[in-house]
Amino acid sequence: MRFVRVGGVAHHVVVEGAGPVVVLSAGLGMSWFDWDPVAALLAPHHTLVRFDRPGHGLSGPAAAAPTAAGEARRIAGILDALGFAEPVTVVGHSIAGFHAEAFARLYPARTAGLVLVDSSIEERARPPVAPGARLALARGVAAVLSRAGAPAALGPAARRAMVRLSRTGGGDPAAREVVRRCYRTSRVLRGLILENARYGAVAAELRALRERSALPPVPITVVAGGAGGARWTERQRALATMLGARFQLARGAGHLVMLDSPGAVARAVRR
Repeated sequence: MRFVRVGGVAHHVVVEGAGPVVVLSAGLGMSWFDWDPVAALLAPHHTLVRFDRPGHGLSGPAAAAPTAAGEARRIAGILDALGFAEPVTVVGHSIAGFHAEAFARLYPARTAGLVLVDSSIEERARPPVAPGARLALARGVAAVLSRAGAPAALGPAARRAMVRLSRTGGGDPAAREVVRRCYRTSRVLRGLILENARYGAVAAELRALRERSALPPVPITVVAGGAGGARWTERQRALATMLGARFQLARGAGHLVMLDSPGAVARAVRR
């Protein structure tokens, strides 16, 4: 466990294992420890880099609104700070699937593979109307909730409920003390609300990026949680086809595939 400064923000990073480098980036509101089951399977043969985006986990507060290109630069900056110059496999879950794909398109020479885990999909994404007003509103809501003490009162319970609703394999396996340490803070609430407010803009930016920056010729796998239903599976399969990727269905897994079916994620990385 360490902290590296990228873009003026202290990023919490966990590096473990030995072998080819794999970057694990979790979805909206999630933290480094949500990859624990996958890390246990991969660390014997891979060097794993887990990091918290600004306003997530133990990282510092977000200094700027997220963009697809900015999140790709963040991954590159973290690798630079850690001294990893070789091509890496990037694994992105949910909204971090946008970031992982952007990294592969913008840093093809640094990409050895791409794994999208129940990735967010916005087939018709368009730049949102009045993005500045949306951002200001999000920051205002976060400030009001923080002043009202919502993070300390409700943060850990909200985290537990979200995890329970997003998986099929039970409740939240994370240790109570680490959940309280992260989710009782206004920093995490603000980070979550900020990323959520920028979701549409990041999706639209990635859609535009697809038109001008090709993916490198590396192995790509789309892993879908089978519990999402037939329509969600169909959309994930279409994403794999569009990217020229292998499609893998984690049967019975909810959105948090890394908790419900860590073996499926580990197999996608190994392939």
